[in-house]
Amino acid sequence: MKIAFFDSGIGGLSVLHHALKILPQEQFIFYADEDNVPYGTKSREEVLHFVDEAFKFLIGQGVGAIVVACNTATSVAVKAMREKYSLPIIGMEPALKVALDLFPERKVLVTATAITITGEKIRRLIGKLHAQNLAELLALPKLVEFAELQEFKSAALEEYLRSELDYDFENFSSVVLGCTHFNYFKDTLREILPAHVKILDGNAGTINELIRRTNLQPAQAKNLPRTEFFYSGRRVTDLRELARLAKFLHRLNEMEAIK
Repeated sequence: MKIAFFDSGIGGLSVLHHALKILPQEQFIFYADEDNVPYGTKSREEVLHFVDEAFKFLIGQGVGAIVVACNTATSVAVKAMREKYSLPIIGMEPALKVALDLFPERKVLVTATAITITGEKIRRLIGKLHAQNLAELLALPKLVEFAELQEFKSAALEEYLRSELDYDFENFSSVVLGCTHFNYFKDTLREILPAHVKILDGNAGTINELIRRTNLQPAQAKNLPRTEFFYSGRRVTDLRELARLAKFLHRLNEMEAIK
């Protein structure tokens, strides 16, 4: 099956990265809307338009399923896309349930973009899990900018995170990364957060849902599957850009084991 992974930028590579290892027999398209990144600072109407344009393009490429590997786009547009298109559409969900299943009585800090944090979808999730007294929400919009610039380690990055993560973490079990761009910074987060605070993301859960919805079969990776890359509908062929994407994937390999 040809499966599309869609994001506003390169954050969704972290979800694709997991799929490459779990579903190596499939064919993948990665679509980054680099012309319009970041989505977190746009209006909901703009994001809905961008997502619909991407879906039209991807369906034209013959994909059998689309993973919206972007929490912001999921929050704003997945419901409308499912009403409009008939193929399986898998969205992202912050790993709040995972955190509460592991530590039912401990607080969780959910980080994401501003549009996700203020959206109705995260409120419904918190209500569904009866987590009103356990979930705290924090927008970290500058992390998207740091990620897109491949500024993975810097004094400015560390200063930003230390300033924003000014919490007494004694009663927290975990920090949930509710934006796929945030996965590139697990090492700095691990240095800043107390040892008992876990770092959780929704990538594995998203791929598990993809497998469930499409009846795909996980397999052992022998060779990396073929992946086509697109920036806002333009196929990426420039060797410098392909090297840039490879650098992101290499970074994700380094971040994989950090919890």
